[in-house]
Amino acid sequence: MLTPDTLPALQAAIAAQQLDGWLLFDFHGTNQIASGLLGLEGMVTRRVFAYIPREGVPTAVTHAIEQGPWRQWPAAWRREQYSSWRALDAALGRLVGGKRVAMEYSPRDAVPYLDRVPAGVLELVRAAGAEVVSSAELVTRFYAVWTPAQLASHRRAAERVAAIAREAMQHAGERASRGAAVSEYALQQWIAERFGGEGLEFDHPPIVAVGANAADPHYEPTAERARTIERGDVLLIDLWAREPAAAGGAGDPGIFADQTWMGALGEPSTEALEVWAAVRDARDAAIDLLKERIGTGAPVRGGEVDDAARAVIEKRGFGKYFIHRTGHSIDPRSLHGSGPHIDNLETREERLLVPGVGFSIEPGVYIPGNVGMRSEVNAYVAEGQIVVTPEAYQRDVIIV
Repeated sequence: MLTPDTLPALQAAIAAQQLDGWLLFDFHGTNQIASGLLGLEGMVTRRVFAYIPREGVPTAVTHAIEQGPWRQWPAAWRREQYSSWRALDAALGRLVGGKRVAMEYSPRDAVPYLDRVPAGVLELVRAAGAEVVSSAELVTRFYAVWTPAQLASHRRAAERVAAIAREAMQHAGERASRGAAVSEYALQQWIAERFGGEGLEFDHPPIVAVGANAADPHYEPTAERARTIERGDVLLIDLWAREPAAAGGAGDPGIFADQTWMGALGEPSTEALEVWAAVRDARDAAIDLLKERIGTGAPVRGGEVDDAARAVIEKRGFGKYFIHRTGHSIDPRSLHGSGPHIDNLETREERLLVPGVGFSIEPGVYIPGNVGMRSEVNAYVAEGQIVVTPEAYQRDVIIV
């Protein structure tokens, strides 16, 4: 959040990128990055701008009827009011005319998670005389990074999520062995109940899929549409949860732990084991690249990590079945965050993976009508090292 305490470091980064300032814009929550940084509370129904110069104090551009949400805006910082569009245009011209400013804009929509400012607003700002560039690196360093308390919360959640995943595998195997097999939906609900018992929260029920259903990466079992989990099945469990606000530090929720585990009810086929080995080794290739680069202080970008994982799966002959990015950002506000993604397939992710950011690593192979497999861990960039959660991540298919 933008505060007097965070302002000096932010302005130093603005100067380092040879920018005159960062112009935040939001309207009805279209730019969650701006709304998250500004932290406005109450009714905000009109266009909002806030300009952070590389020197001096920030300026808020606010509608005359909506001053209440700005009550936390420091008194020493400037505030301009507008009612008419003409007044808004004039205010923008005074603030950014002739300046080089960053906004939540991604050229050619290269990274949609960054592309939050409508084209019309870009035209408006450019008409005010500004040169607009992407705020990508600023978003990484001042929106997506975790605090030490959030990292600690994530690590606690990760171990509990991993334990529940392994328990769920055992539960499915035991039920099938005694002739009382559970459905995908029933196991999903069992996991959700275990989350509640552990004091964890989630924003969507977990994915539980067997056989060909697991070849749909976003399969959702329902009470009406769910297969029974039986002997001989390959079982995918994708689950995510976090500690609630009271445990997350500074009044904020914890950071999500997002994992995928693979099991089999009985000995899996040779083909299934080949697919698993390709997925596991791709995951490990991504982790190895991160360990090498971060450990030596060499720069590494999300797209490079995606390439490393993808190369393994392509070499094993499953490349056409790896149909999504290797990983997504996990930031303090969202499971699918606005920081750097591990992606050179869906988007052109060229942002650096800097200390403080977190993300998933989750390569997968999905053969339609046959089987789907994914292995997912999370990673956090610390100073000089990469932290992978859970600590004991999966090496072999869990046979139950």
